[in-house]
Amino acid sequence: MTSVLVFLAGPQGSTPLVNDLASVGAEVVAVQGAGSNLVREVVRHAPDMVVADLPLPDEAWFEACKALASVAPCPVLVFTADGDAAHIERAVASGVHAWVVNGYGAQRLRPLMQLAQARFQREQALLEELRDVSTRFEERKAVERAKGILMSARQVSDDAAFEILRTASMHSNQRLGQVAQHIIQSAHFAEGVNRAGQLRMLSQRLVKHWLLRLAGVQAAHHLALQADSAGRIDANLALLGKNLSPPTFGDLLAQVVGTWKALKKALKAEPAPDQLAPINALAERLLQDAERLTASLESAGSVAPLRMLNMAGRQRMLSQRFAKAALLGVLETAEQAQHQADGEAARQAFEQGLAYLNGLPLSTPEIRRTLESAAQGWQQVVAGADHVRRPAGRDRLLRLEGLATASESLLDDFEQLSAQYERSMQMLMG
Repeated sequence: MTSVLVFLAGPQGSTPLVNDLASVGAEVVAVQGAGSNLVREVVRHAPDMVVADLPLPDEAWFEACKALASVAPCPVLVFTADGDAAHIERAVASGVHAWVVNGYGAQRLRPLMQLAQARFQREQALLEELRDVSTRFEERKAVERAKGILMSARQVSDDAAFEILRTASMHSNQRLGQVAQHIIQSAHFAEGVNRAGQLRMLSQRLVKHWLLRLAGVQAAHHLALQADSAGRIDANLALLGKNLSPPTFGDLLAQVVGTWKALKKALKAEPAPDQLAPINALAERLLQDAERLTASLESAGSVAPLRMLNMAGRQRMLSQRFAKAALLGVLETAEQAQHQADGEAARQAFEQGLAYLNGLPLSTPEIRRTLESAAQGWQQVVAGADHVRRPAGRDRLLRLEGLATASESLLDDFEQLSAQYERSMQMLMG
């Protein structure tokens, strides 16, 4: 039995529609009139169709039908005296399946209901076909994009990238498009974690080069490296602002941007001892702001290997933080104990991170070689920090520059390692 919600323009007794529906085997579940909310009542009663007797439908009716088609689509049959061609077009566009002008009759009621239902079913079939075509089109675009990511990451051909996708699809029992979307999402969050993680490192690297300028160590060279760090922060913030969702990450990114503006302004002046404490405090705040953003991106990515990428990125920061603490211990003797404690904490955290990365079960020969180089580079940085703590002498500037060079070389290793993790198959396939 077909359930029907009846909508009447006048009082129920003014039309035989309700009784005629019952006589042709329909179940009238509700009768509504002008002023009632059509969508709410259809959702409430869930009828198989809506039958209306509306001599002159108004704009509100057309809007209600349009909303109904979006929220709770069902066949709609309207008996009316309105033969205006513009209103007929509007009715069809609003989701009316049968618009019967001056043609009501009990003997015609059942076939007209069947006509409305048949048109509705055909409409839904066409919409499903359209959704299917749209889905396949979007999946094809996703596959092409995922292939591009794999081709760039793994340096493989188009055919090889497609074979990787197809194999992953078979093993995971997912559609090719689903695997492609996963790779795209993984790459998106991996880039976000890497870029936000760089901000942590750059906050420490900036102060390191500022301190070397303060100490008179190759001032022009370290000014250039300081400017390079500032430029990278600007570029990373621009990319993160473009790629991240403002409702999700906007507040965290705004904190980073605000702190960076203050630090960037402070760094424009020539280095002076009285500026050291406020500049370092701003850099510490930038580090904490960037840490919160990076952790949120890692959590939102829902891909386990993002922790691996975050850890590799954190090693970059710790290498610069350790070198910065060693320089601060030499150049700011008033806080020497604090700087020594900060350096020791950075050293322990770095070595724990190195052990974690070396212990990961999934790796590549390329990653292992970079880790070996990083381990050697770390020993050189530690030795360089020990040398700068020796009593001052004529080779003081050489020792400071030696620490700076070693820390930059170690940074290069971890920049390379982060890039390798970002494009690794473990990262992309999750």
